[in-house]
Amino acid sequence: MQRKTAVVGDVRVRVVVEGRVQGVFYRDSCRREAQRLGVRGSVRNRPDGSVEVVAEGPRANVDKLLAWCRHGPPRAVVRRISISDEVPVAERSFRIEY
Repeated sequence: MQRKTAVVGDVRVRVVVEGRVQGVFYRDSCRREAQRLGVRGSVRNRPDGSVEVVAEGPRANVDKLLAWCRHGPPRAVVRRISISDEVPVAERSFRIEY
């Protein structure tokens, strides 16, 4: 069994995005932006109407994704984001979780 090892220098954050962020293609747009930036992790809708993003990769790329999360796709209305740092776990891709 191959063990995943985090890349030295990578960071990981968990972001909760609040506002009108469900039903506006936030998850798919976030996945495409993360893949464009080379960021790994996941995005999912939460039962309370918010969206949760887990992003892992080089600090500069994660910061660019965080900047995107502050406004999201054109139909989104982001009212607030909460960011917490986590220990990288060597994610391999960026995916939408259901």
